[in-house]
Amino acid sequence: MPPMRRIAMIVALTSGLLLPAGAALAHEERPVTIPDGTGTVPVLRAGQPDLLVCTSDRADFERRIAAFPEELKQRNLGLFARCQKNGVRNLQEAVDQVDRPGMTIALLPGLYREEPSQAAPTGECADLPARWSTWGYQILSFEQQQRCPHNQNLVAILGKKNLQIEGTGAGPLDVVIDAEYRKLNAIRADRTDGVYFKNFTAQRTTFNSLYVLETDGFVIDQVLTRWNDEYGFLTFASDHGLYTDCEAYGNGDGGLYPGSASNLNDGRGHDVPRYAIEIRRCKSHDNALGYSGTAGDSMWVHDNEFYDNMVGATMDSLWPSHPGLPQNHAKFENNKIYDNNRDYYRHTRDGTCAKPPAERGYERGVVCSQVGVPPGTGILVAGGNYNVFKNNQLWGHQGAAFHLFGVPAFIRGESDLAKQADTSNYNRYEGNVFGVSPAGERRPNGRDVWWDGQGTGNCWQGDTGASSPAVLPVCADRAPELSGGAARVLAEPVKILKLYLCADFSASDARLPAGCDWFGASGLGRVEAQLALGGSLVLGLLAGLFWWRSRCTARPLGGKPMADGVAAGPTGDGGVPGAAGDGGGTGAAVSGVVLGAVSVRRGHRLIVAGTVVGLIGLVLDVVAAAVDSPPQAGVALLFMAAWWLCLGTALRAGRPVFGWFTIVVGVLACADAFDRVVHLIPILPLGPGWIRGLVTGFWVLCAVVVLAPRRSRTAEETPAGAGVPT
Repeated sequence: MPPMRRIAMIVALTSGLLLPAGAALAHEERPVTIPDGTGTVPVLRAGQPDLLVCTSDRADFERRIAAFPEELKQRNLGLFARCQKNGVRNLQEAVDQVDRPGMTIALLPGLYREEPSQAAPTGECADLPARWSTWGYQILSFEQQQRCPHNQNLVAILGKKNLQIEGTGAGPLDVVIDAEYRKLNAIRADRTDGVYFKNFTAQRTTFNSLYVLETDGFVIDQVLTRWNDEYGFLTFASDHGLYTDCEAYGNGDGGLYPGSASNLNDGRGHDVPRYAIEIRRCKSHDNALGYSGTAGDSMWVHDNEFYDNMVGATMDSLWPSHPGLPQNHAKFENNKIYDNNRDYYRHTRDGTCAKPPAERGYERGVVCSQVGVPPGTGILVAGGNYNVFKNNQLWGHQGAAFHLFGVPAFIRGESDLAKQADTSNYNRYEGNVFGVSPAGERRPNGRDVWWDGQGTGNCWQGDTGASSPAVLPVCADRAPELSGGAARVLAEPVKILKLYLCADFSASDARLPAGCDWFGASGLGRVEAQLALGGSLVLGLLAGLFWWRSRCTARPLGGKPMADGVAAGPTGDGGVPGAAGDGGGTGAAVSGVVLGAVSVRRGHRLIVAGTVVGLIGLVLDVVAAAVDSPPQAGVALLFMAAWWLCLGTALRAGRPVFGWFTIVVGVLACADAFDRVVHLIPILPLGPGWIRGLVTGFWVLCAVVVLAPRRSRTAEETPAGAGVPT
């Protein structure tokens, strides 16, 4: 590995080590095995159901079906009469009667509280030998789930094959399975290859409404999930899956969470033979996240609507112990992603989310976010590779339509130094429509792209609007080709610090990091503005001191400027006027240290001009950070570069090493500005911001030494004609 890359990897690893414990597991599960991929997506079966589930409340049933179309009403009346004789009253009873593959359960309109499953565990089930998660539930094996199916699940479907569960109402809300916050999951389908869910609602859990695990072949069709602490739909370690015409809202994490899907495209480029899970024509709104995809591999997400969430969709490589990391090969196309500007952190601030789930008011619009994310974002990728975002419509976001940043591999438990920068690579954004609704209304995003700058092969379409950085690599016509690409192993330094700060969110501790605009910081309260202000104060002080010393040099005894060509003072060791050890007087020493043998008046004018321009740049830099304006930050860098160049030119004769060093800092500032607002410099493994920042830090130390007062001489020791500062 080249030395520069090795150093960058070590820095990346260090960043991973520093990430706070607040970024805890979002979902903990037993060790799982991804299906071998031999299954298929199940097909809806017609015909008479094998098992019927209904309530015994005929008046409620008739009220629910009163507005049905006549044919559907008559079918339900017939099924209800049959169910009263031969059916059961709870879904779990019907599941327990399934004795062969290919059976169908019909759920008639009604509210199902599943009372027999609500009881707290007793006996052996109350004391299972299993690890407790950080979220307060046990990590049970499949065998323990079989032995104690209702420790965590209102309805447990374990090991059943090709089972179909279908509501018989006109829509999902006609059949409601309600966990009433008594269970972790409303329905758990575990190792249930070929399962088909259709046309019902599952709601009010302390984790998930519908959970599908280790399953090869499933369909979620016209199912509604709502009002859960974590997820509406959670499918994990599964393959050959289909979400279609579903809806999710009121969930504290993702409305849809297809996590750790089959990693069948790992190691491939953009040539994808098939996807593990398809999600189509679903609506996910009023959640923390519309879609959440930790290790959301090989996903095809199309023709959906994600709106009125904090973030429309995320995919990430953040959480350890999730199979299939780093996340890769999700394809989002033809989706409508809009107005994802909810800020549910207010419910954390005011203590609402500290109450028990049943008392929080989820049904009245409360959402208790379990994740720290930037509200106002369309799609966020936190460490993903080979994702494609094509022909989506994104509008009305106060933050960014697309948000992309890398995640060091150490975060997911990978310690190999060579893999620390293995995320945020080869993501393509092409053909998307920004800032315009389907009706043609102009609804711009705050910015179209926010990117931390890390990664290889990422590219965007050429018509993006405002972005950070201001310039982006542009995709070529065919993947994986691109033009103007960069290969950066580390993100921009200020953005790394911001992400580190923002990662300190904790839902359980109600901790909202100060200084992070994700949680409400603005203006000078933003960490970026505070960093810019601190740096500007230091550089501004140095600029003032250099100006003051040059003024003293230019106005010796009598207060009149020295004539052109008059040396500032005698030359000491190495030809540096007034250097330590040469025995020069105070005025000569200071003058020599600052300007040396250059023309005093010319040097003074250069420093004055540079100082004025530099101070403008420093103020502009703080303003740019406060209002988050990358172009303005680039202009500020150019102003600061002008100061360094002027100062270095004035100093280089008397202090040649420090003078040329100052010029180098100015050149690096120009390169950084060029990289930010004109064109990414393609050959650098680290952005110019890293190099400039490190060099500037050393320059500040050198400047302090240069400006430090020297030992004064007595009047008798002062050579005749030496200048004395005013």
